[in-house]
Amino acid sequence: MSNMSVATSSTLHPAFKHSTYMIRKKLLKLLGGAFHIYDNNDQVVFYSEMKAFKLRDDITVYTGEDMQTPVLTIKSRNILDFAATFDIVDATNNEKVGALKKSGLKSLLRDEWVILNAAEQEVGHIREDGLLAVLRRFLEKLIPQRLSGEIGGQPVCSFRQHFNLIVHKVTLDFSMDTSNMLDRRLGIAAAILICLQESKQG
Repeated sequence: MSNMSVATSSTLHPAFKHSTYMIRKKLLKLLGGAFHIYDNNDQVVFYSEMKAFKLRDDITVYTGEDMQTPVLTIKSRNILDFAATFDIVDATNNEKVGALKKSGLKSLLRDEWVILNAAEQEVGHIREDGLLAVLRRFLEKLIPQRLSGEIGGQPVCSFRQHFNLIVHKVTLDFSMDTSNMLDRRLGIAAAILICLQESKQG
């Protein structure tokens, strides 16, 4: 597998430099939805709104609710999301970071995403955890979703869903990625897409 090209810490916006995040998306919103992403001090570091009734997902991530500073865009290449690919672009310089591709048939048994670098090379995966994934197909509302990301066989992040009837909540943890193998911008984008997928299903 090719190595992921990761932006150095000096070039990334400070909001990308935390090791853990909490992503929240409100369920009860008729016209679209809003994502709030918090750091481990419960401060909002990213915010995004989605409009309803769009055939193709197009998400802009900002550093706050004022939506004055865009830092990331997430755009689907496909209208149908069964095996959709999402391009992740740094909004500060319009540079492509990479892409996230949903594994269509494999995701019937457990959710799986392929991590692509900016050159469209496959560098890693994000997968739902084994047996729990099968059980969730029958007990979706009773078992929280858990996914793990890896690059070259090395764990780089984890995603853990929390039960809440009003808000989709996912904890994103990069703490095991001590070598910074995964670009944090891809991890943030993946967490948003995972939360978005769950809200569509729920």
